Amino acid sequence: MFNFFEQPWTLIGTAVIVLFGVLTYRSVWPEKRAFRQWLLPLIVAAAGPGLDVLVTTDLEKITALLKTSIQAVQQENINTISSILAEDYQDSQHNTKADLMRTCSSKFAQSLVEKCKKTASPLIELSPPTALATIFVTIHFDKNSYVAQNYKAWIMVKAQLHFKKQPDKSWLINRAEILEIDRRPVRWRQI
Repeated sequence: MFNFFEQPWTLIGTAVIVLFGVLTYRSVWPEKRAFRQWLLPLIVAAAGPGLDVLVTTDLEKITALLKTSIQAVQQENINTISSILAEDYQDSQHNTKADLMRTCSSKFAQSLVEKCKKTASPLIELSPPTALATIFVTIHFDKNSYVAQNYKAWIMVKAQLHFKKQPDKSWLINRAEILEIDRRPVRWRQI
């Protein structure tokens, strides 16, 4: 179904059509011309960006959550990572959210990540109350970290994040799987 909240430019295009309608009406019935007729296309044009500002869609919430997750990894912020994970989190390596948080704590203790950057637009499949996003990021390691010294200074990661809509209408990550590192298939156990 078409969603004006995700496509605000459609209403701006519609405003152009309404403007042509107003111009036609004013030329056919010149005696019925009124200043307020010009307000109609302006109202329709303002409705697109106005609705976009007023309403946050599920897609926008998930995109913001992806941005937050990338920043949390870059800053090695355990508290932020914990706040974006659902309580029923589980993946192929970690049975609970607490297991993943212990792994993150041990990995981040050495200050590994210098920079984490999204390299392509995420592929998001939205089917409420769940969603799936495939993200592509480049992780640059601190030059003094054991990864940069023993492996390489940066890696490209392809990961798949599963989201679940919460009762308060927010979205949280309930599963994360690493699919590829440097275009080679990997699993959590290999990291």
